[in-house]
Amino acid sequence: MAATGLNRHLVALLHDERDLPMVHLMLGCAMVGCLGIGMFFVKAWFWPLAVAYLLLWGLGYLDRFILMLHCTSHRPLFKASWMKHIIPWAIGPFFGQTPQSYFVHHIGMHHIENNLANDLSTTMRYQRDSFRHWLHYLVSFLGVGLPKLAAYHWRRGSKHMLRRLLIGEGAFWLLMIVLASVNWQATLVVFVGPVLGVRTLMMAGNWGQHAFIDPLDPGETYRSSITCINTRYNVRCFNDGYHTVHHHKPRAHYTEMPGLFESAREAYGREDAIVFDGIDFFQVWVLLMLRQHKALARRFVRLPGAPARTDDEVVAMIATRLRPIAA
Repeated sequence: MAATGLNRHLVALLHDERDLPMVHLMLGCAMVGCLGIGMFFVKAWFWPLAVAYLLLWGLGYLDRFILMLHCTSHRPLFKASWMKHIIPWAIGPFFGQTPQSYFVHHIGMHHIENNLANDLSTTMRYQRDSFRHWLHYLVSFLGVGLPKLAAYHWRRGSKHMLRRLLIGEGAFWLLMIVLASVNWQATLVVFVGPVLGVRTLMMAGNWGQHAFIDPLDPGETYRSSITCINTRYNVRCFNDGYHTVHHHKPRAHYTEMPGLFESAREAYGREDAIVFDGIDFFQVWVLLMLRQHKALARRFVRLPGAPARTDDEVVAMIATRLRPIAA
């Protein structure tokens, strides 16, 4: 009864009552953040406790937090405008997200450019089953991604986006300097290490989402992004596997995505979209890095209205859509 009463109060804060699980997740992430603060006061057994902390952080909450951040970047969670700062500013830094940078990159750039040549995270020019190419993609993002993002918004005259990026990044790294002077080990474990790790994971995920591109029409969303169905990842991470749905309808609620896909299966087939069954974006990335085209073909969903292909023809089609595309 007490939990029901609490939920009633929490729902009153929300734009959409379907987002109540995100508030529960926020509370769990806040608990992890408190443990992270506690790491600054640990004297004995620091590194064993750091390992335990990172296991809880990574296995229990990280993936769900990142996708909560994604969802709430597209759709406001709370009615009160000041509460929109809680996730990116108060919780995000504990989960490898510098304040505002995700929003500025994802909403302010990626969805506008749609993985085409002006998208700073475009996969087009790479051989997308090459680990060497992916490593170049990652190092470029880690090394010059933020300056390029700032320059992008400067060129576009997006002063609001540029200001958000500079304030968020600047505040975060200034705080890291202060914290490192107090306890560099805890600063590394709780904040700096997660930023590098999460940005690496995000680049692997984006690569998997946009690895298969039709060279004849790279701007067509059906043939430049993929869909992953029937995965544990979708259950945990707010149906993130329906990435093609998301690019078509960025503000669609996560609970609506499976239905939107199922109702449009024939359109996906006519457009020759790629759908995988039983694997998620990160598993797709691993199979690409291992060049396991046949394993990917075994997970390929044959959609109504799509060209009829033998298994070997599916493998050949996959290989075609992985080749570099000139801007």
